[in-house]
Amino acid sequence: MSRTMEWAARPEHLGGIPRKLLIAIVGTFAKTVSSFLNTTSVHNADTLLHLVRSRPRRVPLITVSNHMSTLDDPAMWGFKGFPIFDTQSARWVLAAEDICFRNALYSYIFRVGKCIPITRGGGIYQEHMNEALERLNDGEWLHTFPEGKVNQEEAPIRRLKWGTASLIARAHITPIVLPIIHHGFHEVMPEKYMFGRRPPLPLWNKKIDIIIGDPIELDLPAMRQKAISQSRSESFPIVGWPSTCDGLDEAAQRCFYATISEQIHAAMERLRCFGKKLVKS
Repeated sequence: MSRTMEWAARPEHLGGIPRKLLIAIVGTFAKTVSSFLNTTSVHNADTLLHLVRSRPRRVPLITVSNHMSTLDDPAMWGFKGFPIFDTQSARWVLAAEDICFRNALYSYIFRVGKCIPITRGGGIYQEHMNEALERLNDGEWLHTFPEGKVNQEEAPIRRLKWGTASLIARAHITPIVLPIIHHGFHEVMPEKYMFGRRPPLPLWNKKIDIIIGDPIELDLPAMRQKAISQSRSESFPIVGWPSTCDGLDEAAQRCFYATISEQIHAAMERLRCFGKKLVKS
């Protein structure tokens, strides 16, 4: 279904009017949830605002965060001062195809809203990962949930999927990678609220904390060389990945993406621990 809707994701679709209307509606919803119905505190917001508004031209931005509820995006962008009504600077986001693109209406709405369908378990070379890569090569902002699915437990960051790492590695210009940890959306939209289901509307009078980190320093050339050396001494199951434009075979790619993911995971976990201390204080 989502394949037939790629035209709806283009900025020129119907003169951009559907996107402006949808961003206005979704932005109002996010502001209502985060700034009016609930109390939201944001740490280090200026870093995110600066990168969204005025990062170097053509340099892409990837934000990575934990995933505590189906409301995380867009509600996490509804805090005071965020330009959520700006259609040009609005994020692209990887969205689960089985949830967000399950019929024609959903597909159209999410496509217009700058969502890219991803099949969970479909691998890093599935069709729409190339679409995400194109957005990065255009210098756009992409948000991902690298844990892969909602987790409402108070627990350390889970092992990250390699999709985000592969996009970082394959982008023409290395993206700025910014970690974000949030807490509280699991109380606004709990997975098991009544009869094992989510509530029909977001809950209110909850406390939301959004902790924005600093850009993660990734020395990709050094990591690439380490991956090549490591791949020569280890064995991996081969599933037929194509070689990259810089000549990495599948084994080297696996080592490379694992190393990038580990570094992102470490940064997210440090931020999570910092956030816990910050919230308590």
